[in-house]
Amino acid sequence: MVSADVARSVVGIVGNVISFGLFLSPVPTFWGIIKKKDVEEFSPVPYLATIFNCMLWVFYGLPLVHPNSTLVITINGIGLAIEAAYLVTFLLYAPNRKRLWVLAVLAAEAVLMAALVTGVLLGAHTHDRRSMIVGILCVIANTCMYLAPLSVMGKVIKTKSVEYMPFYLSFVGLLNGGCWTAYALIKFDLYITIPNGLGVLFSIAQLILYGCYYKSTPKKAKNVELPTIADKTLSTNPSTCVVTR
Repeated sequence: MVSADVARSVVGIVGNVISFGLFLSPVPTFWGIIKKKDVEEFSPVPYLATIFNCMLWVFYGLPLVHPNSTLVITINGIGLAIEAAYLVTFLLYAPNRKRLWVLAVLAAEAVLMAALVTGVLLGAHTHDRRSMIVGILCVIANTCMYLAPLSVMGKVIKTKSVEYMPFYLSFVGLLNGGCWTAYALIKFDLYITIPNGLGVLFSIAQLILYGCYYKSTPKKAKNVELPTIADKTLSTNPSTCVVTR
């Protein structure tokens, strides 16, 4: 019979793989920024929030705070590096005003994180107390991230279109939340269970909406200009047909 520790490790490894995929999902967006050398109307707010969330979870997983949480540290450490790369890309191509704003927010997050680490390590002297303080903050931060898609869900209902709510992200979000919820339940961890359990519920809601409004989503039409009989060049050479998207 498989022990709880082994089962938890296997589920945690699978969760790491799925979370890694989620962290990489914005790559096409940033590749577009690099090619255009312009951030246009792109918002860095989700990535600023995610980088702070990753910092909190890395701190939570440290042996000084919550022992035996190596897999929590690994995926959030990777996420921290990936989100940092996204923000560096943003800073390279953003106008000065946006660049200064992002740097100011990052500085504020760094100061807040340093204050939190100092306060917890000096003020809380047991693992249980440290886990409780940092865990509550992680739950709040993670729940706020899971609440973010609610605005998109409202747009889906209003427009009767799932154009702005990709199926892939909702589905992988469900797998990710389900995997980490299972990880937390094998050896009960309330602070991992709450936000990921909510993530499962929000992902299910998104998939239900997707199923309801998929058929009513306008399809992008293709305009094809067919050759005319009157034009001998076109009629004898089909390769000159013009296809516009």
